[in-house]
Amino acid sequence: MAMTLSLPSSDSDAAAELARLAAEIAYHNARYHTDDAPEISDADYDALVRRNAAIEAAFPQLVRADSPSLKVGAAPAGHLAKVAHAKAMMSLDNGFADEDITDFDGRVRRFLSLAADETVALTAEPKIDGLSCSLRYENRQLVQALTRGDGQVGEDVTANVRTIADIPATLTGSPPAIFEVRGEVYMAKADFAALNARLLADAEDPDKARQFANPRNAAAGSLRQKDASVTATRPLRFLAHGWGDASIIPGETQLGVMQAIAAWGLPVSDMLVRVDDVAGALSHYRMIEAARADLPFDIDGVVYKVDRLDWQDRLGAISRAPRWAIAHKFPAERAQTMLRAIDIQVGRTGKLTPVARLEPVTVGGVVVTNATLHNADEIARLNVWPGDRVVLQRAGDVIPQIVENLS
Repeated sequence: MAMTLSLPSSDSDAAAELARLAAEIAYHNARYHTDDAPEISDADYDALVRRNAAIEAAFPQLVRADSPSLKVGAAPAGHLAKVAHAKAMMSLDNGFADEDITDFDGRVRRFLSLAADETVALTAEPKIDGLSCSLRYENRQLVQALTRGDGQVGEDVTANVRTIADIPATLTGSPPAIFEVRGEVYMAKADFAALNARLLADAEDPDKARQFANPRNAAAGSLRQKDASVTATRPLRFLAHGWGDASIIPGETQLGVMQAIAAWGLPVSDMLVRVDDVAGALSHYRMIEAARADLPFDIDGVVYKVDRLDWQDRLGAISRAPRWAIAHKFPAERAQTMLRAIDIQVGRTGKLTPVARLEPVTVGGVVVTNATLHNADEIARLNVWPGDRVVLQRAGDVIPQIVENLS
């Protein structure tokens, strides 16, 4: 998706584009968060969000009440009970280059009025590509589990979460009376492949067998089943990365609290570290990026958080995201392959979507055989035909897409 860098020349042009972007981003939020069926890559979605932010920065008087910059996720689906979060589940701002992380460090320092030689320690950990979930424990017992939803209201998936072996029904040790653990429900790559193979083997008609597009969709669809017995048959896992409502915070640092959460019996990434500065954060990013293809689960970046909780409290949040955290996204991964055929796929709503059938190729450690072409306009823009050699991209480990025709 081509994104022009020039800004609108007038208030009317800016208002019109902001209205279009609000509608387009809301649509893609619903496809991703509510329907578990994204139509564009993470990179294309991020480009829309960045375009919206740039126009809002240039025309602050035109920021809309329904601006994507003020929202998190999408409205919960209708088949699960809706429950308000005791403490909002926020999103994260994204960085795409090293300079974005340096700028983040500078913003933190300016906001806190820190001296140039003051150490701003950060935690750094992989950004799991799963479904955000909040687990509420009271007196050590799991009493409620909610999806993020729109950040204010989530879906009640308590019965479903109780079927996930990674999530204890009772915490060990002496946690606070009330503590909400937040993290990602995900599906490992090997488990995802095995699930798709099982669905294919169990189907009466293999040509009509349901196949999940990627592990994130499989995890989201499995967790949000109306019947928890279906969820119980799916190989879901969980990694904690933070917390929400709590009667007591058991530590003074991000790392300290995460270590407490791990001690209570919840899984925490073994790649979570504390670093002393931006250089350390970027070094850890490079290490995780190099190991990415060999990890058992999909990730789309690295998350940095200011380690000191008193500084987190002072920094607070802006609209939908905290000032004290940022996600450093990975660039899109690409490979070349041959386009074998173009098939038309019929979605649950009857929508027709062209799908590219490809000569198998490994992109980021994953063998890809299919890619989305979105619609007829996309086929015309790329001018692709069976037999063409194409460039394939997996941006954010979501749906592979063809980005260039080399023939």
